[in-house]
Amino acid sequence: MKKQLLSLMILLWVVSNAQSQENQTLKKIFDNIKVYDGAYQLNTDLWSGNHPGEIEVPTWERMQSRRKRYKGYVKQLTSIKSSTLNRQDQISKAIKLMQLQDYLSGIQYKMALIPFNAEGGFFNNATFFMRRLPFKTKTDYENYLKWLPSYKKWLEGHQKLMERGVKEKIVAPQVIVKNVLKLLKPWIDTDYKKQPFYTPFLRFPSNISAADRNQLDQKVKAILQREIIPAYRSFHRFVETKYMKASPINVGVSNLPNGRAYYENRVKYYTTLDISPDSVFKIGQQEVKRIRGQMEQIIRQLKFKGTWADFFKFMRTDAQFFPKNSQELLSYAAWLSKKAEGQLPKFFKKLYSLPFTVAPVPTNIAPTYTSGRYVPGSRFANRPGTYWVNTYDLKSRTLYTLPALTLHESVPGHHLQITLATENRIKGNPDFRNNYYISAFGEGWGLYAEYLGEEMGIYTTPYEKFGRYTYEIWRACRLVVDVGMHYKGWNREKAVKFMGNNTALSLHEVNTEIDRYIAWPGQALSYKIGEITIKYLRQEAEKALGQKFDIQQFHEVILRNGSVPLPILREEVERYIEKNK
Repeated sequence: MKKQLLSLMILLWVVSNAQSQENQTLKKIFDNIKVYDGAYQLNTDLWSGNHPGEIEVPTWERMQSRRKRYKGYVKQLTSIKSSTLNRQDQISKAIKLMQLQDYLSGIQYKMALIPFNAEGGFFNNATFFMRRLPFKTKTDYENYLKWLPSYKKWLEGHQKLMERGVKEKIVAPQVIVKNVLKLLKPWIDTDYKKQPFYTPFLRFPSNISAADRNQLDQKVKAILQREIIPAYRSFHRFVETKYMKASPINVGVSNLPNGRAYYENRVKYYTTLDISPDSVFKIGQQEVKRIRGQMEQIIRQLKFKGTWADFFKFMRTDAQFFPKNSQELLSYAAWLSKKAEGQLPKFFKKLYSLPFTVAPVPTNIAPTYTSGRYVPGSRFANRPGTYWVNTYDLKSRTLYTLPALTLHESVPGHHLQITLATENRIKGNPDFRNNYYISAFGEGWGLYAEYLGEEMGIYTTPYEKFGRYTYEIWRACRLVVDVGMHYKGWNREKAVKFMGNNTALSLHEVNTEIDRYIAWPGQALSYKIGEITIKYLRQEAEKALGQKFDIQQFHEVILRNGSVPLPILREEVERYIEKNK
């Protein structure tokens, strides 16, 4: 007996030692990638105000070099058997492989030669990162001024990528190029004080003297007038002439070289599943039919006299469904978010400490932007999370869809999900686990949060309930129109008509959304596929556990690992069920 026990102990030690070695090998690979990737980040030293340097300008040659290095990392990671790793390292390995292969796909199919989408890209990303810069002392401003001239090289580097795209016929469609030209307007204004890069100089902190303010203002004026604005105007001319001339009218990515294979790749990446475009298309059609039935039931309950199209016209035109001014829209969104927050303790054991606020979408991107978006905050930078609400074109901002939007973007949607992932990070996990956003998980959770709003009592009128189904059918329509345009030869008009006929979204929103799908192949599929998966996993847990099912525990299982691929999420729920049976 003692001999058998000793043999078992030796065997366990050997296995444990092997696991420890493999875990260390994995960590070393992660560390090597982190060091190598540091050269490709948009100078993070500037954020903390330390010796800012120039931006690493992207070139096709550098991308090829990076691709070669990444392929080596993929080979190293795949050589490690997942069965020899602890659970968290298994998850980390799967996420890092997904991240690396996404970059490799962009180079393989040359889609990195289109470095923007319908909402912008490299040329207006300052709109997002400027709000994260410190600007608390004179030194912060001086560091910013040392860094700013290098942005010209950043623009020029991306223009060269686009020029290469013109030669290889990898060019964005005309409808997206027209959007880019609209988005460039604030950046090419000759009045330097209207330039977005000037924004920090509109309001100095009180600890900077008047003399220093004047000196800093003169320096930024010189940089903007001599370097930045001319660079933007040159880029604008290129887009308006040479790039537009090469731009195709057809909107589907399958019209580009190897575009069909690229779309199949994007479907698998954004759903995190081994699934075909045709399967996604079929799921979308079935979901549209199911949700439409629920919407028709509400119309009957309201005893509305008229057709489906008549009801949509009523919802899109009646004054009761639209805000009178921007403040009304923002105030209602803020009230809804606090109402939802009050329900969180019933459904979640762990809550966040970082607060969030409600703010309008910045004016320079609002015309082509979605109805709302969540912008993560930072406890380190003393910055709250922000629920952006689009106040542009108020006659297109329907109040009956605002409860669903609020649940998705604030709580229990993205603010809860993203902030918990940051605040409850698991000790020992690599940093990229907190920074990499997997759309099928994140957006799937956002859409599940809209559904959860029914249990939370957020929808109080038939019209708000109709708005919730409008949002759900909108995501189902995405499965149809995204595959339709990028894989089945649909034109933009057919996609707009399908979306307009099946949702009560304003026509402005319909057009804005269709353009987003055109410029971002496959991403729109992640929402509905993710939501279906989470709802299915909940049903499986409820069925298996019966009276033992605890909604707080279930939500903790879903959220505890941060953003993960859907197959990993399924494994986690199966482990939870097995443990609690």
